[in-house]
Amino acid sequence: MFILLPPSEGKTPAQDGAPVDLSSLSLPELNETRREVLAELQKVSAAPDALDQLGVGERIAGEVARNIDLDTEPTAQALTVYTGVLFEALDVSAVLQAPRERVERVFIASALFGMVGALDHIPAYRLSMKTSLGDLGPLAKLWKEALGEPLAEHFGDAPVLDCRSGDYRRPWPGIPENTVAVNVVKEVAGKRTTVSHWAKHTRGLVASHLLQRSEPMPSSPEAIADAVAEQFEVEYAPPRGKQSAVLTVVLPDA
Repeated sequence: MFILLPPSEGKTPAQDGAPVDLSSLSLPELNETRREVLAELQKVSAAPDALDQLGVGERIAGEVARNIDLDTEPTAQALTVYTGVLFEALDVSAVLQAPRERVERVFIASALFGMVGALDHIPAYRLSMKTSLGDLGPLAKLWKEALGEPLAEHFGDAPVLDCRSGDYRRPWPGIPENTVAVNVVKEVAGKRTTVSHWAKHTRGLVASHLLQRSEPMPSSPEAIADAVAEQFEVEYAPPRGKQSAVLTVVLPDA
């Protein structure tokens, strides 16, 4: 199976390490688009109205300025570059001790790179999939055109646990019969509500559990649901037509 994670807005810049080498990244079929996005991001980030174009505030002007030199910035493994609630819950240091063949089946969505492997070396950058980037236009549309065939070929018939957020699912929602999207709800007095912060946290815990359990990785969408049920209360809805399977994790009232 494969696990798809969302990126995070926050990132930890590498202190040393070679600059990004696109030829070393997973899914090399994406490199032409990656070069286009990288060049345009550097151009936009150097413009006087860069913050407005990227839809960010003055407090992260330093991160935008770093975009200008992304081709020379040091890199680190993607799992260590992305930060935030999901990656804290994932427990990156522990996951990196899991069998390498498991970690290599984790991919992280990216507005800059389309999709990267967990162990790919990337620089810290600032860019959202919501962005309309200079002359390239909406990134979601650009990546939708680029991702489909390479991802379908790479993932094949393997089950895919999709922990991405909506903005990063849209360019490539996955193959319905193989994909299990993770939703998280909280139940209070019999009523269920969506919970953004805890959804990210829970998705990180779910992915961490699957990567670190001693049993073999699940080999079907139903087996994914059974494995997650070892640690969480879950409800599984099988795929229907163009709709992928949905695994709803139900959090009890604290």
